[in-house]
Amino acid sequence: MDITPVTPRGKQTITSYGAGQFKISGEVYTTNVLVFPDRTVQWTIPTDAKNISVDHLSVVLEEEGEIDLLLIGCPKPMQAIPMGIRMALKEAGINMEIMDTGGAVRTYNVLLAEGRRVAAALIAV
Repeated sequence: MDITPVTPRGKQTITSYGAGQFKISGEVYTTNVLVFPDRTVQWTIPTDAKNISVDHLSVVLEEEGEIDLLLIGCPKPMQAIPMGIRMALKEAGINMEIMDTGGAVRTYNVLLAEGRRVAAALIAV
C-alpha cells in the first residue's frame, strides 16, 4: 500500500533530506532552506539556531495572510528559538512549531497535501 500523500501539481514537495542537503521537487539544495508551497529559497542564518533573528525570517513575514504555520526543522539536539521570533510571527498571523528536521519534513508534506497554508524553515543536518 502506498501511503505517500498526494501533493497537488506545482507544489514544493520535500522528497529527501540528510547529509547536509534537501531534495525538493527534484532539485537538490545543500544549504538551509525556506520551503513555501510555491517556491524554495536558500536561507542564510547563523550556524547556531538560537541566534536566529526576526530579520532571518523576513521572507516568511512577507507572506502574511498566505502562510498560517511555519515549521522550523532543527538538527538534534534541538535549540530554543528566541521568543521574539514567535511573537513577530504571531503578530503576522503565523503560528510556529519547532521540531527535528525529519519531523518538520514529514509534517510539511502531509499538511501541504491537505491543502494547508504551511511553510518550512529547514536547517541542514
